[in-house]
Amino acid sequence: MKTVGIVGASLAGLQTARELRRQGHDGRLMLVGDEQHRPYDRPPLSKDFLAGKTGEADLALEAEGEDLGIEWRLGTTATGLDVAARRVELSDGTTLQADGLVIATGATARSLPGVAGLDGIHTLRTLDDARALRDDLSKARRLVVIGGGFIGAEVAATMRSLGLDVTLVTSGPVPLAEVLGRQMAEAIAARHEERGIRIIRGASVTGLTGTGRADGVLLADGRHLPADVVVIGIGVIPNTGWLRESGIELGDGVICDEGGATSAAGIVAVGDCAAWLDPASGRHHRAGHWTGARQQAAVAAVTLLSGGEVRPGPQRPTYFWSDQYDMRIQFSGRTQRMDSVSVEDGDVTGDGFLAVYRRDDRPVAVLGVNRLRLFSRRRRLLETEPVQVG
Repeated sequence: MKTVGIVGASLAGLQTARELRRQGHDGRLMLVGDEQHRPYDRPPLSKDFLAGKTGEADLALEAEGEDLGIEWRLGTTATGLDVAARRVELSDGTTLQADGLVIATGATARSLPGVAGLDGIHTLRTLDDARALRDDLSKARRLVVIGGGFIGAEVAATMRSLGLDVTLVTSGPVPLAEVLGRQMAEAIAARHEERGIRIIRGASVTGLTGTGRADGVLLADGRHLPADVVVIGIGVIPNTGWLRESGIELGDGVICDEGGATSAAGIVAVGDCAAWLDPASGRHHRAGHWTGARQQAAVAAVTLLSGGEVRPGPQRPTYFWSDQYDMRIQFSGRTQRMDSVSVEDGDVTGDGFLAVYRRDDRPVAVLGVNRLRLFSRRRRLLETEPVQVG
């Protein structure tokens, strides 16, 4: 394989380039990115960067002096793919053609209908999004966050720590319930409420008010929440629109086997746009987290360079972390189909705790709050436990 093209200048794209070099690819390596920026770290955007504690230079993912011999084509969007020729059509009218392709186009933040042209409304996905949000929040007093996922919780925590009046609106029973399960999500929500965040649960947003600039959020029950800035954190959409006419199999992302191979020979997909097969459950999942992107990159590089002949080993359980106030929240595994959860160290009302989720008395997930060493030990044990799925 003399040439490899990577579409997406994300963590997943850059890490796959590193893995290709590490695994012996010494040919041409081309990388296309729709942003003008070189690859950068996204997790700090909702935390230290938003708070002004981290500068843009600190976000760089490339190590000082690192040279992978990449031909960079930044500020250019992929618009189409000819799978037979492995040729990518680009928005500047040029093409990228290679012996092997890596799809790493990530995802776009969801928004709400009817908000176009209204100032003071933000999603947070890119560095440019974070710049605009930080500038707007510097002049704000009241913030409403729509969405009970990690982005919403992190933005709410960051801005509450800086003294803003913060309201967090979630359609679910409690923020983070979908990932952590309701019982443990309630424990995290209590920390937010203790610090003065108003959480509105089970709410449906029907619209935003304001002329020219948003000044509030309307709920289905008639309530109006005043706001100087509104952040929408209701999930993401995988960036696969450019692949619709290609014939490559799509679902909630690019459909891949457990090694990252797509339905087209010589093409793999990684990161937020890729839905990999989980052999244990027989279902496809998008990783959606920093660690998952790194793990996928190593496997996909093997798949691409071997032509799919080298099969991957067992997948490691999902892992992610989140910093909120003085809490380092770490989670590994999946809570779906668990039947019990118990706190095995600390106290949910104290300075930290560790909880283990089980199904039929077998651990299927572990949650740690300020329990770094204990969590690491339990995470390693979790990786050795066979999980029964039915």
